[in-house]
Parts: sequence; C-alpha cells; structure tokens
Amino acid sequence: MPAQPLPFQPLKPVDLILLLALAEGDRHGYALSQEVERRTEGAVRLEAGNLYRTLRRLVADGLVGEAGRRRLDEESDDERRNYFRITPLGLRAVQAEVKRLRSLLASPSVRALGQRAEPS
Repeated sequence: MPAQPLPFQPLKPVDLILLLALAEGDRHGYALSQEVERRTEGAVRLEAGNLYRTLRRLVADGLVGEAGRRRLDEESDDERRNYFRITPLGLRAVQAEVKRLRSLLASPSVRALGQRAEPS
C-alpha cells in the first residue's frame, strides 16, 4: 500500500465522490449510492454491483476501510448494513485531488472559458 496518495491521482470521478461522502462520516452502501446520485444531480446512478465492486477496490487500495455493522439506532436502520469509512490515506488522496482540481480550475485558460459567450 503506497504511503503517498499521488499514485491514485487523478482519482476516478466516482472514487472522488465516494471519498468526499465518506470524509463527512461513515456510511453504508445504500446511503453512499444515494449520495452519489444527489451529488451528481441524478447523472450518476450506481447499481449495487458497481458500488460494491468500487468499494472493494478502494478497500484493497487502502483508501476506505470497513467500519463494521451498527446497532439499530433508528427504525429505518438495518443491523445487516456494513458501514464504510475513509482511511487516513484516503483522506490525503481526496485532499490532494481537490487541490489538483482547484489548481486546474484556477488556470487562466479555464477562467477564459467561463467568460466566453456560448456559440449560437
């Protein structure tokens, strides 16, 4: 497992969204799939197979860890749900990716794109 997040850059868009969601707190798979849909305004919908395949890869890479199962705290919760959490390496990777994207978006050529009139 690499000590630095740079080998993971650039992060895949779905990886970035999942890591950003997990940076806010532990979540189970269904909550993560809903969060991906919310953050992409419905443009990305992860089916269970794709979600868990991605999570397994992120776990294998050391970016995400399994947080285990939870006790039932709410009526809507289910004790069978496995929760996931971001690891310190995952947090460094997402921070590095956000920094990389901010730098990219701050470039003069990107700013100029935002000022151009759309073609008619």
